[in-house]
Parts: sequence; C-alpha cells; structure tokens
Amino acid sequence: MDAYVNNEHYVGLPALIMAVRRMSPRGQDSAADRQNWRRQVGAGCHTPADDAESLRMRLADQPSLLQVPQVPLEQELRAFSWNGKRTRLDFTETLLPDARTVRVETFINEFWTRRQRAAHTLHEISYRACFKPQLPRFFIGRLTSPGDRIYDPFMGRGTTPLEAALLGRVPMGCDINPLSGMLLAPRLAPPTLRQVQEALAEVDFADADEHPDELLTFYHPETLREICALRKHLLTRANEGRLTGADGWIRMVAVNRLTGHSPGFFSVYTMPPNQAVSVESQRRINARLSQAPPRRDVPGLILAKSRALLRDCDEATRGVLASAARNGRLLTSRASSTPELESGSIALVVTSPPFLDVVDYAGDNWLRCWFCGIDPSVVGVKALKNLDVWQQLITDVFIELRRVLRPGGHVAFEVGEVRGGALRLEQAVVACAVAAGLEPLLVLINAQRFTKTANCWGVTNNLKGTNSNRVVLLRRP
Repeated sequence: MDAYVNNEHYVGLPALIMAVRRMSPRGQDSAADRQNWRRQVGAGCHTPADDAESLRMRLADQPSLLQVPQVPLEQELRAFSWNGKRTRLDFTETLLPDARTVRVETFINEFWTRRQRAAHTLHEISYRACFKPQLPRFFIGRLTSPGDRIYDPFMGRGTTPLEAALLGRVPMGCDINPLSGMLLAPRLAPPTLRQVQEALAEVDFADADEHPDELLTFYHPETLREICALRKHLLTRANEGRLTGADGWIRMVAVNRLTGHSPGFFSVYTMPPNQAVSVESQRRINARLSQAPPRRDVPGLILAKSRALLRDCDEATRGVLASAARNGRLLTSRASSTPELESGSIALVVTSPPFLDVVDYAGDNWLRCWFCGIDPSVVGVKALKNLDVWQQLITDVFIELRRVLRPGGHVAFEVGEVRGGALRLEQAVVACAVAAGLEPLLVLINAQRFTKTANCWGVTNNLKGTNSNRVVLLRRP
C-alpha cells in the first residue's frame, strides 16, 4: 500500500475481511494475548491467490475472532463490572429548542484501562487532546464486524482508523489539518526497521540551506542543522513526487520528536510533545531552569523511536494492516462536506470533535507545520469559544454523518468536561444529533482518577479538563 498522502485524499485498493484478535473485557491485552493474536491473525492472512470467499471460510473456522455482538450494548453495560465495581446508572436530560426534553440512559464505570501505553505500539505518537486506542476498540468490537468501514471525521493522529485497521476493519478518516494524514498513513503501511535505516542513510545531514536563529531557543546549533537538512531532503522528495513509504515514516517520527521533555526528543526540556510552546515561552522556560539546548543525534533518535513503534509490528500485523487498508481512505477536508465518501457506506463513526475553549490546535502545531512545509494560516483550524457556533459546527457534521452512515449504523461521539465542569457537552451533543436526524441511544462515562497530561497541568480529575471520557452513542434510524 502506498503511504503517500496528498492534500485531497488517500486511496487504496479493495479490502478483504481479515481475522482479528479477541478483545479482553476492558480492551487491555497482556503480552501473551498479543502473541496469541499474532498467531491467530497469521493463520488468517491471505496469499495473493486467496479470494474473499476463502477468507470467510477461514473466519468461519475461528468464530471467536468474528466479534459479532451477542447482546445489546445497553444490556452489557448494565451488567459490566470491574474489580467488583458495578456500573452506575444515571440519566442525561437535554432540553431541545422546541421545549421537548430528551432523556437518555447514562452508564458510569471504568470501562477500559487507565494505564499508558497499553495498546499496540504503533499508536505511541503524541497529539494534543487525543483519546486512548481502547476507546474506539471498545465500540468497534461491540458494534461492527471485520470488513466494516470505520470512520473518524476529526481523526487527529488517527487513533480510530489505525485501531480499526488493526482489528480488520476498513479505516476511513478525515481532518482539515494535513498533518493528520502525514501522521497516520505511514503507520497503516509500516516499513521495516532496515528500510528506515536505509532511508536515513540517503539523507545528507550536513546539507541545510536554512538555519532559523529563533529555533536555537529549542535546539543545539548542530541539532538544528540536522533537522533543517532532513526537512530539506523530505520536502524536496515530496515536491518531486519521490517520497517513499520509508521517507513518510521518517517524517512522521521526526514530527513527533521535534519537542518534548526528555532526552528522547530533539529539543531542550520543554512542554510535553503534544504541543509546541512559542519561542518567547521557551526562552522563559530556559531562563527559569537555567538550561541550554544539548546536542541531540537526530537520525539516532529517529531510529530509536522507530524501533519502539515497530516493536509489536511483525509480518502478521503488516498483513492485517495491508488487507484492511486497501479500501481505506484518508481525506484532508472539512468534516461537514465529504462528497468523496459513499452514502450509506459507514458502519461506525468513533470521533472526538474540537473541544470548546480547551485546545489551540494551530498554536500547538506551529513547529510541526514548519517542518512539514505547511502554512498554518491556510489550514483553517480554529479554537472555538462560543457554544452556539460549536453546536452549529457539530450539527452540520452530524447531517453529513447521517448521509454516510448505513441504516442502523452508529456514532460514538466523545466529548469532555469544560469550563470547570459547569458545561456538559454531552447535553449539547444530544440536541445537535436530534436536529440532524440521529437517534440518541445512551451516554457512556469512562470515569478515571487521572491522566498523564492532566497531572502535568495540575488538573484534578472531574473538576476541570478532560480526564473522563464522555461518549454519546447515536444511531442512524
């Protein structure tokens, strides 16, 4: 599968149903589970001579891998418990503009693990305000079957499409930010570590035409020279249409190593890698900590991160990804207008929209955009401050999702608590869904004590921020 993404879409070839791993109750796999999954998937991987019917026959011999829902989700959630903690039931009520009240059941528990890095290693790249892979896996395994199309209209780093592909579903994604496709496409067709090494060997890390002095606030002069040389190499290849899959992978890894708070990143100590502070803010950090940017080995760090990302990625995994992603599509577009997607083609949408008030996506990604040659002023990503404007955006997106969903298809729409918990966006989402002709089914709240980023910012769980996942489940009638 070609890992190239242009500014309009990513297109593959027809997908075939693949065997997938069985989910644990909380979407958390042990090392033994992962090895067993690889053996099972490997047994189901096809050769070029196979056809769809032979794959269906293989799946029929492994019914535990089909993941066809056996009981209604509401019934499962009522009976769900973990470590003796039963699901707490509540209701979410929303007053509509016509004075009607919509009341949906709300299920509260810890439905998936709070642990960091508990999913496939291909997920382990940083992006602001992204959810854990366990969230889409929870709904994909319960509401879809292998071969179904899974879509995220605000895909960000691509958690939903990647998890869908790992589970043998067809990955579909959209984001107005072209960075998203650059972050996801290489992980749907991961190279081998040797291919990464060979591609790095083709880079002349001494050949840098620019050397932005303001970036010396983040980088040692020699480190910045290597970054600029790599940027020149990748942009030249992209402009000439010679960017290989391994080149795209290196760009993805480099984008995720630009800044961070450990020696594994190119920069001096700064904020977590899911956002880049301004030059002036970094100057203040350097002064406060009496620090200067140390020398970093750019190709060495890219290779080290590649080794970590590819740790779970064997030939069986590559076979699953290649087969699932052949019919996949990644768009760089507004989520409210996706004519490239066929009506009635999507089985499940799992997504999280731009958060109200909380996240400045453009400000967080200015350095990543520079490295990738993207002008952030034309991307159109804006921080939304007004609830009415936010609801209009979501309603427009829901109207488009109703079009692309198949009858009976679902939307799992994750939002967070904002404004200190005074505003519950799940109530606003229900109103938007009704206006767009979608049926609200339930609200699931995955309540957890903390998250790593929240602790970094000094946020206490359930007081403010987005520690708890609040998911509104909708259905197209």
